[in-house]
Amino acid sequence: MVQEVEMIADFKNRVGEGPVWDPKRQVLNWTDIQTGRLFEYDPATGVSRKIYQGEYIGGYANNRQGGFMVASWSGIGLWREGEQITYIHRGMLRGKPLQFNDVTASPAGQFFAGTYYEGARRAELYRFDPDGSIHIVEDDIGTSNGLGFSPDLSTAYYVDTQQRRIWAYDFDAATGDFSNRRDLVVFEGEEGFPDGLTVDSEGYIWQAMWGGGCVIRIDPDGKEERRVRFPATQTSSAMFGGKDLNELYVTTAWNGTGENSPTSYDGSAHRGGELYRMKLDIQGKPEFETDFAWPR
Repeated sequence: MVQEVEMIADFKNRVGEGPVWDPKRQVLNWTDIQTGRLFEYDPATGVSRKIYQGEYIGGYANNRQGGFMVASWSGIGLWREGEQITYIHRGMLRGKPLQFNDVTASPAGQFFAGTYYEGARRAELYRFDPDGSIHIVEDDIGTSNGLGFSPDLSTAYYVDTQQRRIWAYDFDAATGDFSNRRDLVVFEGEEGFPDGLTVDSEGYIWQAMWGGGCVIRIDPDGKEERRVRFPATQTSSAMFGGKDLNELYVTTAWNGTGENSPTSYDGSAHRGGELYRMKLDIQGKPEFETDFAWPR
Protein backbone atom coordinates (compact mmCIF):
# COMPACT_ATOMS: atom_id res chain seq x y z
CA MET A 1 0.00 0.00 0.00
CA VAL A 2 2.76 2.43 0.94
CA GLN A 3 6.03 2.67 -0.89
CA GLU A 4 9.31 3.62 0.68
CA VAL A 5 9.76 7.08 2.15
CA GLU A 6 12.45 8.89 0.16
CA MET A 7 14.41 12.00 0.96
CA ILE A 8 14.31 14.27 -2.09
CA ALA A 9 15.91 17.53 -0.91
CA ASP A 10 18.20 18.52 1.93
CA PHE A 11 18.63 22.25 2.43
CA LYS A 12 19.03 21.73 6.20
CA ASN A 13 15.84 23.62 6.89
CA ARG A 14 15.78 25.16 10.32
CA VAL A 15 11.97 25.16 10.28
CA GLY A 16 10.89 23.49 7.05
CA GLU A 17 7.16 24.12 6.61
CA GLY A 18 4.20 24.89 4.36
CA PRO A 19 4.54 22.55 1.35
CA VAL A 20 2.24 23.68 -1.48
CA TRP A 21 1.72 21.85 -4.78
CA ASP A 22 1.27 23.95 -7.92
CA PRO A 23 -0.82 21.88 -10.38
CA LYS A 24 -0.25 24.36 -13.22
CA ARG A 25 3.51 24.16 -13.12
CA GLN A 26 3.65 20.66 -11.57
CA VAL A 27 6.14 21.70 -8.90
CA LEU A 28 6.21 21.69 -5.11
CA ASN A 29 7.18 24.75 -3.09
CA TRP A 30 8.01 24.94 0.60
CA THR A 31 9.47 27.38 3.11
CA ASP A 32 12.18 27.43 5.75
CA ILE A 33 10.61 29.91 8.11
CA GLN A 34 13.54 30.90 10.29
CA THR A 35 16.07 31.37 7.51
CA GLY A 36 13.72 33.35 5.25
CA ARG A 37 13.97 30.98 2.31
CA LEU A 38 11.48 29.55 -0.19
CA PHE A 39 12.26 26.49 -2.31
CA GLU A 40 10.94 24.69 -5.37
CA TYR A 41 11.14 21.02 -6.32
CA ASP A 42 10.46 19.86 -9.89
CA PRO A 43 9.65 16.11 -9.98
CA ALA A 44 10.14 16.01 -13.75
CA THR A 45 13.82 16.91 -13.42
CA GLY A 46 14.48 15.98 -9.81
CA VAL A 47 15.96 19.44 -9.28
CA SER A 48 15.38 21.53 -6.16
CA ARG A 49 16.35 25.18 -5.90
CA LYS A 50 16.02 28.22 -3.68
CA ILE A 51 13.66 30.80 -5.19
CA TYR A 52 13.58 33.44 -2.41
CA GLN A 53 15.78 34.74 0.40
CA GLY A 54 14.49 37.50 2.63
CA GLU A 55 11.85 37.90 5.28
CA TYR A 56 10.68 34.99 7.38
CA ILE A 57 7.67 33.48 5.56
CA GLY A 58 5.34 31.37 7.69
CA GLY A 59 3.16 30.23 4.80
CA TYR A 60 1.81 31.08 1.37
CA ALA A 61 -0.73 30.02 -1.25
CA ASN A 62 -0.85 30.00 -5.03
CA ASN A 63 -2.65 33.15 -6.18
CA ARG A 64 -5.15 33.00 -9.05
CA GLN A 65 -4.06 36.41 -10.37
CA GLY A 66 -0.39 35.49 -10.41
CA GLY A 67 2.40 34.76 -7.99
CA PHE A 68 1.93 33.77 -4.37
CA MET A 69 0.01 35.25 -1.48
CA VAL A 70 2.56 35.13 1.34
CA ALA A 71 2.32 35.56 5.10
CA SER A 72 5.61 36.77 6.56
CA TRP A 73 6.63 37.82 10.05
CA SER A 74 5.58 41.39 9.24
CA GLY A 75 2.36 41.05 7.22
CA ILE A 76 0.70 39.58 4.14
CA GLY A 77 1.35 40.44 0.53
CA LEU A 78 1.89 39.24 -3.01
CA TRP A 79 5.18 37.90 -4.29
CA ARG A 80 6.66 36.79 -7.61
CA GLU A 81 10.07 35.25 -8.12
CA GLY A 82 12.78 37.85 -8.56
CA GLU A 83 10.78 40.56 -6.79
CA GLN A 84 10.26 41.82 -3.27
CA ILE A 85 7.01 41.23 -1.40
CA THR A 86 4.28 43.73 -2.31
CA TYR A 87 2.53 44.12 1.05
CA ILE A 88 -1.22 44.46 1.37
CA HIS A 89 -1.42 44.45 5.20
CA ARG A 90 1.68 45.18 7.24
CA GLY A 91 2.48 46.23 10.77
CA MET A 92 0.21 45.68 13.74
CA LEU A 93 -3.27 44.26 14.33
CA ARG A 94 -4.88 44.34 17.78
CA GLY A 95 -1.64 45.75 19.14
CA LYS A 96 0.45 42.80 17.95
CA PRO A 97 2.84 42.35 15.02
CA LEU A 98 1.58 40.23 12.15
CA GLN A 99 3.95 37.32 12.72
CA PHE A 100 2.46 34.41 10.80
CA ASN A 101 2.75 30.65 10.89
CA ASP A 102 0.52 28.27 8.90
CA VAL A 103 -1.97 29.45 6.24
CA THR A 104 -4.38 28.23 3.58
CA ALA A 105 -6.55 29.58 0.76
CA SER A 106 -10.33 29.22 0.82
CA PRO A 107 -12.71 28.13 -1.98
CA ALA A 108 -13.77 31.80 -2.31
CA GLY A 109 -10.18 32.99 -2.80
CA GLN A 110 -9.71 34.27 0.75
CA PHE A 111 -6.54 33.83 2.79
CA PHE A 112 -6.64 32.23 6.25
CA ALA A 113 -3.48 33.00 8.20
CA GLY A 114 -2.65 32.25 11.83
CA THR A 115 -0.10 34.00 14.02
CA TYR A 116 2.63 32.62 16.25
CA TYR A 117 4.52 34.27 19.11
CA GLU A 118 7.17 33.11 21.55
CA GLY A 119 6.32 33.21 25.24
CA ALA A 120 2.92 33.89 26.76
CA ARG A 121 1.52 36.17 24.04
CA ARG A 122 -1.62 34.61 22.57
CA ALA A 123 -2.16 34.09 18.85
CA GLU A 124 -5.04 34.55 16.39
CA LEU A 125 -6.45 33.10 13.20
CA TYR A 126 -7.33 35.79 10.66
CA ARG A 127 -9.23 35.70 7.39
CA PHE A 128 -8.10 38.22 4.79
CA ASP A 129 -10.61 38.84 2.00
CA PRO A 130 -9.77 40.07 -1.53
CA ASP A 131 -11.90 43.18 -0.90
CA GLY A 132 -9.41 44.29 1.78
CA SER A 133 -11.48 43.34 4.82
CA ILE A 134 -9.95 41.48 7.76
CA HIS A 135 -11.85 39.08 10.01
CA ILE A 136 -10.86 37.40 13.27
CA VAL A 137 -11.80 33.73 13.08
CA GLU A 138 -10.28 32.66 16.42
CA ASP A 139 -8.27 34.31 19.17
CA ASP A 140 -6.67 33.23 22.46
CA ILE A 141 -4.74 30.58 20.50
CA GLY A 142 -1.49 29.02 21.68
CA THR A 143 0.20 28.27 18.34
CA SER A 144 -1.93 28.65 15.21
CA ASN A 145 -1.20 25.80 12.84
CA GLY A 146 -2.66 23.37 10.27
CA LEU A 147 -5.78 24.26 8.27
CA GLY A 148 -7.88 22.27 5.82
CA PHE A 149 -11.35 21.53 4.45
CA SER A 150 -13.41 18.40 3.91
CA PRO A 151 -13.96 17.43 0.25
CA ASP A 152 -17.64 18.48 0.39
CA LEU A 153 -16.59 21.83 1.96
CA SER A 154 -19.00 21.40 4.87
CA THR A 155 -16.25 21.16 7.49
CA ALA A 156 -13.07 23.11 8.25
CA TYR A 157 -10.20 21.79 10.36
CA TYR A 158 -7.81 23.86 12.45
CA VAL A 159 -4.92 22.99 14.77
CA ASP A 160 -3.76 24.69 17.95
CA THR A 161 -0.42 23.03 18.60
CA GLN A 162 -0.06 24.19 22.20
CA GLN A 163 -3.50 22.90 23.13
CA ARG A 164 -2.74 19.68 21.18
CA ARG A 165 -6.07 19.77 19.40
CA ILE A 166 -7.59 19.48 15.97
CA TRP A 167 -10.85 21.41 15.95
CA ALA A 168 -13.66 20.85 13.45
CA TYR A 169 -16.06 23.62 12.42
CA ASP A 170 -19.14 23.95 10.29
CA PHE A 171 -17.87 25.80 7.21
CA ASP A 172 -19.69 28.13 4.82
CA ALA A 173 -17.72 27.92 1.57
CA ALA A 174 -19.40 31.00 0.08
CA THR A 175 -18.59 33.37 2.95
CA GLY A 176 -15.60 31.65 4.58
CA ASP A 177 -17.33 31.64 7.98
CA PHE A 178 -16.42 29.09 10.67
CA SER A 179 -19.02 28.10 13.31
CA ASN A 180 -19.83 25.40 15.88
CA ARG A 181 -16.28 24.61 16.99
CA ARG A 182 -15.78 21.18 18.54
CA ASP A 183 -12.86 18.91 19.40
CA LEU A 184 -12.11 16.38 16.69
CA VAL A 185 -8.89 15.03 18.20
CA VAL A 186 -7.21 15.78 21.55
CA PHE A 187 -3.68 14.36 21.60
CA GLU A 188 -3.48 13.44 25.27
CA GLY A 189 -0.38 11.41 26.00
CA GLU A 190 0.43 11.30 22.28
CA GLU A 191 4.03 11.43 21.13
CA GLY A 192 4.60 14.80 19.55
CA PHE A 193 2.42 17.82 18.90
CA PRO A 194 0.02 18.36 15.97
CA ASP A 195 1.52 20.70 13.39
CA GLY A 196 0.59 21.13 9.71
CA LEU A 197 -2.04 19.02 7.97
CA THR A 198 -3.69 18.26 4.66
CA VAL A 199 -6.95 16.49 3.72
CA ASP A 200 -7.19 13.76 1.09
CA SER A 201 -9.94 13.09 -1.46
CA GLU A 202 -11.63 10.60 0.88
CA GLY A 203 -11.93 13.20 3.64
CA TYR A 204 -9.17 11.87 5.88
CA ILE A 205 -6.74 14.24 7.59
CA TRP A 206 -3.00 13.69 7.28
CA GLN A 207 -1.60 15.22 10.47
CA ALA A 208 2.14 15.86 10.86
CA MET A 209 3.35 15.37 14.44
CA TRP A 210 6.16 17.69 15.55
CA GLY A 211 8.44 15.66 17.81
CA GLY A 212 6.64 12.45 16.89
CA GLY A 213 8.46 11.59 13.67
CA CYS A 214 5.27 10.60 11.90
CA VAL A 215 2.20 11.61 9.92
CA ILE A 216 -1.13 10.20 11.14
CA ARG A 217 -4.10 9.55 8.85
CA ILE A 218 -7.29 10.40 10.76
CA ASP A 219 -10.84 9.69 9.64
CA PRO A 220 -13.63 12.33 9.71
CA ASP A 221 -14.73 11.03 13.12
CA GLY A 222 -11.30 11.61 14.62
CA LYS A 223 -10.09 8.01 14.66
CA GLU A 224 -6.57 7.03 13.57
CA GLU A 225 -6.54 4.95 10.37
CA ARG A 226 -2.78 4.61 9.84
CA ARG A 227 0.52 6.07 10.93
CA VAL A 228 3.56 6.58 8.71
CA ARG A 229 7.00 6.91 10.30
CA PHE A 230 9.73 9.20 8.97
CA PRO A 231 13.51 9.19 9.59
CA ALA A 232 13.25 12.63 11.27
CA THR A 233 11.47 13.35 14.53
CA GLN A 234 10.29 16.87 13.69
CA THR A 235 7.77 16.25 10.94
CA SER A 236 6.14 19.64 10.41
CA SER A 237 3.64 19.54 7.53
CA ALA A 238 2.29 17.45 4.66
CA MET A 239 0.86 18.07 1.19
CA PHE A 240 -0.32 15.90 -1.71
CA GLY A 241 1.27 16.48 -5.09
CA GLY A 242 2.37 14.78 -8.28
CA LYS A 243 0.51 14.38 -11.57
CA ASP A 244 -2.09 12.11 -9.96
CA LEU A 245 -2.00 13.77 -6.51
CA ASN A 246 -0.93 10.47 -4.96
CA GLU A 247 2.45 11.59 -3.64
CA LEU A 248 2.66 12.88 -0.08
CA TYR A 249 5.37 15.50 0.51
CA VAL A 250 6.47 16.03 4.12
CA THR A 251 8.63 18.84 5.49
CA THR A 252 10.86 18.51 8.57
CA ALA A 253 12.90 20.84 10.79
CA TRP A 254 16.20 20.65 12.62
CA ASN A 255 15.41 23.52 15.03
CA GLY A 256 15.55 22.17 18.58
CA THR A 257 12.51 21.04 20.51
CA GLY A 258 12.43 22.98 23.79
CA GLU A 259 11.20 22.57 27.33
CA ASN A 260 7.71 21.55 26.22
CA SER A 261 8.99 18.45 24.42
CA PRO A 262 6.87 15.32 24.83
CA THR A 263 8.21 13.00 27.52
CA SER A 264 8.79 10.31 24.88
CA TYR A 265 10.98 12.62 22.75
CA ASP A 266 14.40 11.19 21.98
CA GLY A 267 16.77 14.14 22.08
CA SER A 268 19.53 12.12 20.42
CA ALA A 269 17.42 11.23 17.37
CA HIS A 270 17.74 13.00 14.02
CA ARG A 271 15.43 16.01 14.06
CA GLY A 272 15.17 16.81 10.37
CA GLY A 273 15.68 19.61 7.88
CA GLU A 274 14.94 17.57 4.75
CA LEU A 275 11.96 17.24 2.38
CA TYR A 276 10.53 13.74 2.05
CA ARG A 277 8.15 12.07 -0.39
CA MET A 278 6.15 8.86 -0.39
CA LYS A 279 3.77 7.40 -2.97
CA LEU A 280 0.38 6.21 -1.73
CA ASP A 281 -2.66 4.21 -2.73
CA ILE A 282 -4.71 7.34 -1.92
CA GLN A 283 -5.23 10.58 -3.80
CA GLY A 284 -5.17 14.03 -2.36
CA LYS A 285 -7.33 16.86 -3.60
CA PRO A 286 -6.26 20.14 -5.21
CA GLU A 287 -5.59 23.01 -2.83
CA PHE A 288 -7.45 26.27 -3.35
CA GLU A 289 -5.90 29.49 -4.62
CA THR A 290 -6.24 32.98 -3.25
CA ASP A 291 -7.75 35.57 -5.60
CA PHE A 292 -6.01 38.86 -4.82
CA ALA A 293 -5.35 41.56 -7.38
CA TRP A 294 -1.88 42.99 -7.70
CA PRO A 295 -1.72 46.67 -6.74
CA ARG A 296 -1.45 48.92 -9.78
